[in-house]
Amino acid sequence: MKQGIIIREAHFPGRAPIEAYGNGGFRFADMSHKGSILCLPSGIYGWEPQDRDRLSVADFSRVCAEAGDIEIFLVGTGPDLKPIPKELRAALKEAGIAADPMSSGAALRTYNVLLSDERAVGAALIAVD
Repeated sequence: MKQGIIIREAHFPGRAPIEAYGNGGFRFADMSHKGSILCLPSGIYGWEPQDRDRLSVADFSRVCAEAGDIEIFLVGTGPDLKPIPKELRAALKEAGIAADPMSSGAALRTYNVLLSDERAVGAALIAVD
């Protein structure tokens, strides 16, 4: 039986520094990804929050599942710093994660430094144009 194109969830199975960002995406591990990303101990995943201006608990289910492997978690909220909604902050805290919001540029630079220090860092990075 002939099978058509199979579309798989975007996933890079490793940790890698973010080399560049902008134009609606990110560059890492000699490849590029259009859209937002989650950088977790299990790899880098394509990620699109339901509402980029109001992040939800559902948007972070994968993060909560890996909470035991994350020491520091950064939330890149796009071009500008935006607060993390109370419900999301509470859910992350319950999972043992203290999240630090900042612009996506600041978050990815901090992620790269912590990654180079071999820290257990994770990041949710909203793409910017």
